[in-house]
Amino acid sequence: MAWFRAVSGVARHAVRKNLIQASHHVTRPASVRCPPAASVQLLPGTTPPRFPALCRFQSSQIVSSMARAACTLRSSRGRGKPIQQREYALAVAREGIPSKWAHDGQTGSLGLEEREVPVDLDPAFYGFTDEDLDREFFIGVWRMSGFLSDNRPVQTLRSILNRLQQAYCGSVGYEYMHIADRDQCNWLRDQIETVKPRAYGRDRQEVILDRLIWSTQFENFLATKWVTAKRFGLEGAETLIPGMKEMFDRASDLGVESIVVGMPHRGRLNVLGNVFRKPLRQIFSEFSGSGTKAVEEVGSYTGTGDVKYHLGKRIHLSLVANPSHLEAVDPVVLGKIRGKQYYSNDIDRTKNLAVLIHGDGSFAGQGVVYETLHLSALPNYTTGGTIHIVVNNQVAFTTDPTAGRSSQYCTDVAKALDAPIFHVNGDDMEAVVHDVVVDVVCYRRFGHNEMDEPSFTQPKMYQVIRSHPSALHIYQNKLLESGSIKKESIDSINSKVNSILNEEFNSSKDYIPKRRDWLSAYWTGFKSPEQISRVRNTGVKPEILKRVGEAITTLPENFKAHKVLKRIFEERYQMIQTGEGVDWALGEALAFATLLVEGNHVRLSGQDVERGTFSHRHSVIHDQETGEIYCPLDHVMINQNEEMFTVSNSSLSEFGVLGFELGYSMENPNSLILWEAQFGDFANGAQVIFDQFLSSGESKWLRQTGLVVLLPMGTMAKVLSTPPQDSSVFCRYLPTSCSFWFMSDDNPYVIPEMDPTMRKQIQECNWQVVNVTTPANYFHVLRRQIHREFRKPLIVMSPKNLLRHPKCKSNLSEFDDVQGHPGFDKQGTRFKRLIKDQNDHSDLEEGIRRLVLCSGKVYYDLDEERRTADAKDVAICRVEQLCPFPYDLVQRELKRYPNAEVVWCQEEPMNMGAYNYISPRLCTAIRELGRGPVEVTKYVGRPPSAATATGFLGIHQKEQKELVQKAIGPDPVQFPL
Repeated sequence: MAWFRAVSGVARHAVRKNLIQASHHVTRPASVRCPPAASVQLLPGTTPPRFPALCRFQSSQIVSSMARAACTLRSSRGRGKPIQQREYALAVAREGIPSKWAHDGQTGSLGLEEREVPVDLDPAFYGFTDEDLDREFFIGVWRMSGFLSDNRPVQTLRSILNRLQQAYCGSVGYEYMHIADRDQCNWLRDQIETVKPRAYGRDRQEVILDRLIWSTQFENFLATKWVTAKRFGLEGAETLIPGMKEMFDRASDLGVESIVVGMPHRGRLNVLGNVFRKPLRQIFSEFSGSGTKAVEEVGSYTGTGDVKYHLGKRIHLSLVANPSHLEAVDPVVLGKIRGKQYYSNDIDRTKNLAVLIHGDGSFAGQGVVYETLHLSALPNYTTGGTIHIVVNNQVAFTTDPTAGRSSQYCTDVAKALDAPIFHVNGDDMEAVVHDVVVDVVCYRRFGHNEMDEPSFTQPKMYQVIRSHPSALHIYQNKLLESGSIKKESIDSINSKVNSILNEEFNSSKDYIPKRRDWLSAYWTGFKSPEQISRVRNTGVKPEILKRVGEAITTLPENFKAHKVLKRIFEERYQMIQTGEGVDWALGEALAFATLLVEGNHVRLSGQDVERGTFSHRHSVIHDQETGEIYCPLDHVMINQNEEMFTVSNSSLSEFGVLGFELGYSMENPNSLILWEAQFGDFANGAQVIFDQFLSSGESKWLRQTGLVVLLPMGTMAKVLSTPPQDSSVFCRYLPTSCSFWFMSDDNPYVIPEMDPTMRKQIQECNWQVVNVTTPANYFHVLRRQIHREFRKPLIVMSPKNLLRHPKCKSNLSEFDDVQGHPGFDKQGTRFKRLIKDQNDHSDLEEGIRRLVLCSGKVYYDLDEERRTADAKDVAICRVEQLCPFPYDLVQRELKRYPNAEVVWCQEEPMNMGAYNYISPRLCTAIRELGRGPVEVTKYVGRPPSAATATGFLGIHQKEQKELVQKAIGPDPVQFPL
């Protein structure tokens, strides 16, 4: 029953904070009844754990020195024995049992390889004989737990070995001696070495059997009805289902209210049906491909996918959607849990629990696993503990463990976090249940999928598997032999399960989904792309702007800020008082502050975001004398919740942290969640999250998110840096010929409905990509994320060159909602998708010879060149929102300048900027107006290049000067170069 008890222990310890320090939930395992010793052999790299014998407490030198000091033989015969015998006795007592017995442990389910016992752990190596087993040794050790804490400092070698064999040679293997905290080790020792009989009563065994039969029969039923389908079944690991259900039951008893699960595809249908209790008829209907959309749900989304699990108490379960990248979901789950903890005021982090299910190959091989583990103890990322269950098939697709990892165990990566690891026998139904990391050593009865032939690559393994009894067969026989249950009862359960499965299958043929009762309350009322969502203004009342502006630009009187920062905040205060010269950092802070006073949660994380990579944000100030910190945005309101605004420097991780923030953003739409890359191209390390979740999650899983991604970019090469560090590449987020991602899904040859009262363009697009050029527009695009009736990811090409640009300033009147102020137009004050030429042009300007369309910082270079050349016959318009393309506003400008040559200008190479995205859409807009062929759209910019920038300042400046002169100059632009 080791799996079963391990899961109980996992859930029980999920709420124990005294053992783990904001890391993982450590299972509180009780001792295990030791089954008869048997030689168990596994594949290379998967031997049963020799715990803690192979996990030396410190080193052989420490053991030796302590042995010399504390180990004294009590028998007269012992006085003449070599000191090595004393060392061995104490080493056994302190470190566990010798490998000879640990090697006989029952943690493996297949027998394919036999390992040799290390000679230095054999009692005979130290001169012991059978006669010495009844000799007494002094093993009193201070500050130790387990049986060492008994009032028996003198024990025979036989009793020491027997006691440890009982604790460590059953169906569970323990790894915890790598944990540096002695108190944690002692707590675990106390639970493991206190050997108590843990027999389950008949009623409980029948419940376990019932769940195991459901797990097994479910897979058998699917295999019968869909013979040729790839279902990625759970055969060989059926004990996962009863173990998870036991864990959830116990978690509910201990006060856990919400559990979020992330898992790969193997066993997903079984988990949905037997753990999450998704209606079987619905599973069968969807699996057969005949599923239909619920009539009541047309035009609305299904929220977060939470379900209610009734256990006497009610517990919410959530299974997060996961792509084929097996471990990509890990940080998403943790972010979602952290969001739940914030919104449920779970300060102690005991009401919301994350459970991650892994494969052995992916747990050892995928880097995001370590990135996720690494977040566990960071203050603004910890969830109080995560339960990791590794379904150890002893093979990854077709790769043997010896070729798939360098470490002995697939779970060794967790040792870096001082996480206890429990290896359990997947065939022992009552053994599968411990954590932080639970390694269920089982097997995969079929190949990677049911159509795969595993004998091509693992012939020996699958010879054994074909004759190996199932976990259900083993457990049934155990109960029958012990007399705990009669065969009639087993037959009755099997008959009941088969009857229900067939009834559900018949009902699935005409199943019509109904509105689920588990819609998340937070997302109620939010619109899908099928519904029109009105555009809201994002301007703020002047008095609110003034009040919050003063709050975020004023430091405490006795706070000793750095003199440079003191000056910066004084300048910001003057910006608020005069209403002029608002820069980028203050515009961002005003967006955050105004959203906070409106009751929204704001969270910004990423590498160095507190100060800002380019030393512009300074959201956290450090006292130069005391080291204390002060965050102005924490003091926008009286008695403000300290976590309502969160800004946090993250670990040097992109994949893990971006995934975490994505999960956080999915929990509640009334929050502005932002992740900032240290440099724009650093987002490359998180490409799986962009590709599999952000760009396609809504389309695949009907899950919306308003996550904001800030990508500092610019092509101004720094003399001391490599070119790629300076530039975020547009084409990664726009469907262009330079990128294979094709991540934006709007059609370049069809203009959608653009009437303001009917426009659903942004709702129907998968995400937004903007490259804003003013602090005010940045302010409005951030606020727009919240002030709408749907959520959509936002990619912001943050301009490092504009953070201190003397002309990149806004007046405070552009932020407010006062009619007649600069930011106010016919619809009110809101984000401007396109900024028209700033000269005083009328609605029709037939004398303009060239219309230059651009985006981002290059506008200021073009405007400066236009003034220098006195080119009054050139108009410059800024496309602030690139995706989805603002057809209506571009066509407005094309109509304004009917005789103008149309030019797209960018400073990036042709294959890396927005040109390849803009070009077909601009041509479509021109064609609709009947202005001429495609050739009327000209390109000015750098030629195609493999590198994002030259890396040499002089060359860069020369190229920049040439391209702006070409864009503004009197000579016609030659197409394409």
